[in-house]
Amino acid sequence: MGCTLSAEERAALDRSKAIEKNLKEDGVTMAKDVKLLLLGAGESGKSTIVKQMKIIHEDGFSGDDVKQYKPVVYSNTIQSLAAIVRAMDTLGLEYGDKERKVSPCHDLSEKKYTSVWE
Repeated sequence: MGCTLSAEERAALDRSKAIEKNLKEDGVTMAKDVKLLLLGAGESGKSTIVKQMKIIHEDGFSGDDVKQYKPVVYSNTIQSLAAIVRAMDTLGLEYGDKERKVSPCHDLSEKKYTSVWE
């Protein structure tokens, strides 16, 4: 019995050291990761927060994401503007420019506009 290692034992020791090194590096990397649990009722904005974090901290939306969300954003914008116009009439608020007032015969529903943006 000598003090030296056989070629097999030396290779096994080298593999073991490499594995230990990788585990240590992975541990350091994982220690830097932040995990966040978002809790909330449905429609409370959990997925919106995730999307905003993706935009801010990653490369933003991919081309497919933009294509998917563009009609939704436009539709939401039209719906919001329609709600504001209806609320102005309900609350008796005047337009700054009287010529800008929408007549009641205009249909501001989303169905009319979504196909334009798809």
